[in-house]
Amino acid sequence: MTAIDARRPPAARPGGRVLPWLALAIAVLVIVPVALVIGHLLAPWSATWRHLAETVLGAMVVNTLWLVLGVGLGVMAIGTGTAWLVTMCSFPGCKVLEWALVLPLAVPAYVIAYTYTDLLQFAGPVQSWIRAATGWAHGDYWFPPIRSLGGAIAMLVLVLYPYVYLIVRASFLQQSVCVLDVGRTLGQGPWRCFVRIALPMARPAIVAGTALALMETVADFGTVAYFGVPTFTTGIYKVWFAMGDRIAAVQLAALLLLVVLAILTLERTSRGARRFDQAARLYRPLRRHRLRGARAWAATVACVAPLLLGFVVPAVVLARMALLDGDAQFGPRFARLAANSFTLAAIASLVTVACALVLGAAARSGPSTRAALAGRVASLGYAVPGSIIAVGILVPLAAFDNALDAWMRAHVGVSTGLVLTGTVAALVFAYLVRFLAVALQAVDAGFARLSPTIDGAGRSLGAGPWRLLRQVHVPMLRGSAVTALLLVFVDVLKELPATLIMRPFNFDTLAVQAHNLAADERLSEASSAALTIVAVGLAPVILLSRTIARARPGSKA
Repeated sequence: MTAIDARRPPAARPGGRVLPWLALAIAVLVIVPVALVIGHLLAPWSATWRHLAETVLGAMVVNTLWLVLGVGLGVMAIGTGTAWLVTMCSFPGCKVLEWALVLPLAVPAYVIAYTYTDLLQFAGPVQSWIRAATGWAHGDYWFPPIRSLGGAIAMLVLVLYPYVYLIVRASFLQQSVCVLDVGRTLGQGPWRCFVRIALPMARPAIVAGTALALMETVADFGTVAYFGVPTFTTGIYKVWFAMGDRIAAVQLAALLLLVVLAILTLERTSRGARRFDQAARLYRPLRRHRLRGARAWAATVACVAPLLLGFVVPAVVLARMALLDGDAQFGPRFARLAANSFTLAAIASLVTVACALVLGAAARSGPSTRAALAGRVASLGYAVPGSIIAVGILVPLAAFDNALDAWMRAHVGVSTGLVLTGTVAALVFAYLVRFLAVALQAVDAGFARLSPTIDGAGRSLGAGPWRLLRQVHVPMLRGSAVTALLLVFVDVLKELPATLIMRPFNFDTLAVQAHNLAADERLSEASSAALTIVAVGLAPVILLSRTIARARPGSKA
């Protein structure tokens, strides 16, 4: 028997040539909606654009830019600061806070917007208490308006800072104490070591985490729509449904996509030719700097504040509203909404993880330009807002349905109606495009832990690529696959723009129910659906928190 080279997988058998082509087909399906949106920039611009330019286009551009700037600065400050404190310092509660700071990820931005509106609006408990305590009446005092651009920025910062926290904390953990010791021997204190050494070395992580948060910001619909802040995402929805101009809506989506691409380009080019690595031979785990007195308690407050405002307060408010009032239709209809949400999430997560496994297996089967290109292209979907994906799918589906209906009327005398538009299958496809990158990241991490000799042993026993994937890879990737399923399941459960635009007629979900009730100012009734989304969203966050708790070098797995 010929010896197997343990350094790389053996050459794929002839049957393995199908995998790269299948992976490329999946990637093409994922990228088609985005390509169609970009292609509409070349279409003639309708009269709707004149109306938009005269009314809200300027406000949409300015508000989107202010959102990007405000959220970017906010998540960088909170995410980087808390990551440094829990990684490098010892203070009361730091062991708990290092994983608890991730919990706001379980709260969708539109849900936290509902809760703080109930708290801070004129009739809410905070302003009511102020008037009762002071005797003031309306107009006697100033209170910051929650339904404003500043309020939207604050809501998004509170739930998106964990993106920066997670990546930057991992970067700090990888930095060696030897590098910081060099700074201290040169007379630099802890603060200067942070500013002049640790922070510059973590720059790629800070930019990457901020880019993720900004992509979620420009994709947000529920928060800005509820607060009445015109942005590109609200404009797409209104132009499509209120004005009935799908071409203008797609062109507006294309402009939003250019904003997303600009953010991605900034993230890619920010590092330039700089190097941020360090010699592995000089690595020693970081030592915590013990804080005492006022500094220790200041660090605790600095880390507790975003956790309190981003998770504890919304969870308590939602629980209070659900227990005192709750959804008046709670019962059979609520159960149907939950069943719709969980069914969609289950189907979408299974399809998405299956495609991710095919892409991962294709990349592993051997060097292939098609497989490498497929993986990169498939990962682009997560950078595209759900509203863009929705319109990119609806346009070709509507054209196909209309053409089919016209042909059937002309030749058979029967109207087929909408065959693909407004179906569960189309909505699942939108979820696949949006969240394939999430599943692919988890699956690729699992494949990276499998030795290439496993593939060689299987092939030497006559196993083809499909049998190898089914009987060897999938059982060994059970943990990664379950993680991917869980992440996609919760992302689908929280997704609002694509669901709102593409859902079948009379097919609502928990996210749509919460949005519709909140839009009608029925906040207490919206709490039941919102609380359910948050509770289910805790599952992957807790899993992620357990991973963080074991992330410190020297900790037990």
